[in-house]
Amino acid sequence: MFFRLLYESFRRQRRRKVLAGIAILLGTTAVTAMLALATTIGDRIHSELSVYGANIVVTPAAAQLDVKIGGVDIQPATGNAYLHESDLAKLKTIFWANNITGVSPELSFPGKIEASAYANFFPAQIIGYRFGNGSSTQVGAPALHPWWKLQGKWPISGFTSDQSEVVLGSALASRLGASVGDLVYLKKDDSEYASLAEHPIGRPWPLKVTGIISPDESTDNQALMEIHDAQWFSGAPDAVSRVEISARTKPEDAFARRDPDTLSPKDHDVWYCRPYANSIAYQIQEAIPGAHAEQVRKVEQSEGTVLARISGLMWLISAAALLAASFAVSAAMATAVLERRAEIGLMRSLGAAKSSIALLFYAEASLLALIAGTLGYLLGSALAAWLGARIFSGDATAAAFNPVLLPVTVGLALLVALAGSTPSIRVALRLDPATILRSDA
Repeated sequence: MFFRLLYESFRRQRRRKVLAGIAILLGTTAVTAMLALATTIGDRIHSELSVYGANIVVTPAAAQLDVKIGGVDIQPATGNAYLHESDLAKLKTIFWANNITGVSPELSFPGKIEASAYANFFPAQIIGYRFGNGSSTQVGAPALHPWWKLQGKWPISGFTSDQSEVVLGSALASRLGASVGDLVYLKKDDSEYASLAEHPIGRPWPLKVTGIISPDESTDNQALMEIHDAQWFSGAPDAVSRVEISARTKPEDAFARRDPDTLSPKDHDVWYCRPYANSIAYQIQEAIPGAHAEQVRKVEQSEGTVLARISGLMWLISAAALLAASFAVSAAMATAVLERRAEIGLMRSLGAAKSSIALLFYAEASLLALIAGTLGYLLGSALAAWLGARIFSGDATAAAFNPVLLPVTVGLALLVALAGSTPSIRVALRLDPATILRSDA
């Protein structure tokens, strides 16, 4: 009898049920779309803002020493300070290793370069980079400098031969009169090559120009080569002067800016286990001997600000959609109760308990929520995929269809349906059956 009454309710009040179902459908569609986007918004914003470069920079701690003599800042007399490239493998051992999405080590030194081995050499900054990609983490300068516009191709290592490869900044290439495919010659800035024995190859090093970087202020007067070539030429094997790191981080707040050494053990553990840029930098310093890591505040703060504002807006839209759906369901159920007063009065007069009548109405609302919530999940996932593809670059479809959201969406639909139905059901249970039947007679 219960299921027959349930069936007859949907058959006779199709319009009311459809209106309530559409309200739940629209609410769950909006919520599913927002949740689907929210679960990947951090990674997508990080990817979009990666055009601004790395958000953590690692340098030798010795280079940060502040020594003053007579009020004049000087560097400590310890020679050039370097990190060890082999130590970068320890980045995989830190707590937030999976949040590191890009690593670009570099080795820079002053040099002199010319298009002819016997012409006047021009001073230039020589920088060695990695130009390849790792299997799981992007490793290399192009990944962390997407604004570079290259004509030609990136250089490959060739230090085992007499000729290696180089990419020139546009201003340096113009001054040298060099183009892709030409040879240029490199020597150290402090070496006049009075003796051919000053360099392992016994003469200025010939480099083949494989590419030219379009006008860019940071690379205009630089020569870029593979980092192993730079290490070999400068006589500093395994040396790294700077490491740029791109990491997915949590927006910075007041707690993130606290000094971890002043925190209590409990607060220190909380700070350490949150993916702040500061905490990731702190862990990098612990893992790499002699390293000083700090966040690039311009990039990090921009990412955190954008993420916080968009996330807040998405949660506001979700709450508004659920509230509107709840009001719509409440209005539809109030009308349904009004139309079914005679049915309720007859059931009460025949001895039906209030709990049985309430169970019938709640079963109707729950069945409606299950159907509308499932459809809302499908439509919301499709909407999230459509929005993601147009707002963010790349393929957003796979991330939008998240099966974990299905029970969440259906649960929210049930909550909205039951919350919207409860006021009307309470009114129905307070009705006097005798008065209802007498008024309808």
